[in-house]
Amino acid sequence: MLKKFCPFILAPLIINSFLIIPSFAYPETLNIKKNKSTNKKTSQPPKFNNQTKPPSNFTINYQEQQKLILPFNDKRDFEESMKGLLIKPSERFIKGDNGNIIWDFHFYDFLKTSANTGSIHPSLYRQAILNMEYGLFEVMPNKIYQVRGYDLANLTAIRTQNGWILIDVLTSKETAQAAINLLNHYFGVLPIKAVIYSHSHSDHFGGVHGVINENDAKNGSVKVIAPKGFMEAAVSENVYAGTVMNRRLFYQYGLYLPRNERGHVDQAIGKMTSAGTVGLIAPNYIVTNDFETMTIDGVKLEFQNTPGTEAPAEMNIYFPEWKAFWAAENITSTVHNIYTLRGALVRDALSWSKHINESLYKYGKQAEVMFASHNWPKWGNARIQEFMRAQRDVYANLNNGVLNLANKGVTINQIQNEYKPPKSLQNQWAARSYHGSVAHNSRAVINRYLGYWDANPTTLLPLSPKDSAPLYVEMMGGSEKIILKANQLFNEGKYFYAAEILNKLIYAQPQNIEAKYLLADVFEQIGYQQESTSLRNSFLAASLELRTGIPSGGKGKSTSTDMIAAMPTELWFDYMAIRLNSAKAEGKNYIINLTTPDNNEKFVLELSNSSLTNIKGFLADNPHLAMTINRADLEDVITGKSTFEAKIKEGKLIVTGDKEILAQIDSMLDKFEANFEILPGTASKPNLKS
Repeated sequence: MLKKFCPFILAPLIINSFLIIPSFAYPETLNIKKNKSTNKKTSQPPKFNNQTKPPSNFTINYQEQQKLILPFNDKRDFEESMKGLLIKPSERFIKGDNGNIIWDFHFYDFLKTSANTGSIHPSLYRQAILNMEYGLFEVMPNKIYQVRGYDLANLTAIRTQNGWILIDVLTSKETAQAAINLLNHYFGVLPIKAVIYSHSHSDHFGGVHGVINENDAKNGSVKVIAPKGFMEAAVSENVYAGTVMNRRLFYQYGLYLPRNERGHVDQAIGKMTSAGTVGLIAPNYIVTNDFETMTIDGVKLEFQNTPGTEAPAEMNIYFPEWKAFWAAENITSTVHNIYTLRGALVRDALSWSKHINESLYKYGKQAEVMFASHNWPKWGNARIQEFMRAQRDVYANLNNGVLNLANKGVTINQIQNEYKPPKSLQNQWAARSYHGSVAHNSRAVINRYLGYWDANPTTLLPLSPKDSAPLYVEMMGGSEKIILKANQLFNEGKYFYAAEILNKLIYAQPQNIEAKYLLADVFEQIGYQQESTSLRNSFLAASLELRTGIPSGGKGKSTSTDMIAAMPTELWFDYMAIRLNSAKAEGKNYIINLTTPDNNEKFVLELSNSSLTNIKGFLADNPHLAMTINRADLEDVITGKSTFEAKIKEGKLIVTGDKEILAQIDSMLDKFEANFEILPGTASKPNLKS
């Protein structure tokens, strides 16, 4: 019975970026379920079927109005995004070891070869074109270079006396290796003196195995530098809710959407995340002070720790001898997420603004070039100060403006329709929301300070949608009247009104094909009109699932072994407790001791009151089960490379007491899978296996 027991194995996910991003197949290879009801006769016009639709006249008119009110005469970003291009790769693809496509430089060529048809917000279309540039760029001659367009983030190369300092090494080994190959092709092979991780999202560290050898980091011949709190944040930020974040990610990032004018067009801070191998090499130097200076192979760097901004652990870097400021992901060519829709702790907009202000007054007053982990650099001190002030002020105004309205009684369910940034910010590209959005970021500010409740007792203990929806449908006169009214609203361009009533209908009648197809059409038009990629992708992904069901083919793969090795044992036990099915554990009471001699850790696990708890640094006097195993051997079991039974036979696991407890606990653990239903009637199989 022991051989099947592995309670510590995590749900299949890869910790990444603002996100947990799964290993996914590109949309063109996914299996999209075709709805067999497509050809059934309905009382509605034939346009309501499971096919994508062109932008409506209302959407086209909306886009044309946006062209008139936005500052399209400011073309400086286009000049900056192309400045310094030295070389492009000769290959179209970056491939993995088995020939699978990790990255395609031409996925988004449709943006350049076809006119904006109205299905893309003109401001987002502009950002998407700007993010098309790729290759090796010179930021400062003989000093600073970037490989851009090889992944969601940029790889920055700082020329030292004898080699390179690399800042942020992309998401995957394959894209990072390709970026280094391009660098070597142009400059010749030079040694890497240091790797710097700007922050704890893996599009900034996941490709490290493609650029350095782990032994070089361990023996100190290559410095691997990270901000204070990096390891804890990198391995723990999204584990507890990992599976649900993974599922929601497919909405925010539109991973199932085709790449075309009606699908995925951009991800604001870059085109998309690569689909390669994510890894992690632990830092051998941590920047612990608020400001810290270091010289690496003749290059002087000043680090600025900025915790609690875009990531829990993040830092900027200033190069004083060159007057060059590197802004990590704190200042990019978009307003970022205060609340990221795939799920994460709400960020502090005011703290973010204050850190930018600190950078402005400490470095921005004299900087002549500013570059970052995403998008393109800025040159000239006046341009840099203008950009930094816009970003500082947009986060400050978001925090202060929302709280101003909240203190006047505007609630979390109203604020997205009330708060607007001042016109002076709306007229600056640096303050436009491509990654975040004004709507969901404003709600996030209220949630941070006041929580989810709007203080109306009706919403304090609300019915679940599936329970309240039938009453709404009954009171509205049934499905036929709702569809008739929704169709009328759709034809009037009142898409949010149509969504409101159709949402009630599909919760009451999940298999109502007519309602689902109409809601899909409604969501599609709303998606086309969004400037934010997060909003556009979410509405279009929902539209896709309403028409075809939940796609298959984009399966996650096991957490990387590097992540497992870095993850605290306590975190595994906490996640194991989340997986515990309370009903199955009812009436069971166990005490287990675990000792890992190689790292001198000890734990007590207690199962009582259908709850699994753990405490580090203690051992129980009379446990039901005691286990002794080295942490290194425990990792083999956690990653599925071995089993407890095999470790016992090898003499690497010493067990005393009731061994059957292991199998009993194993039977109580749920297995989470990220294919559960978000919208009613889109799933074809159970969403939870135990």
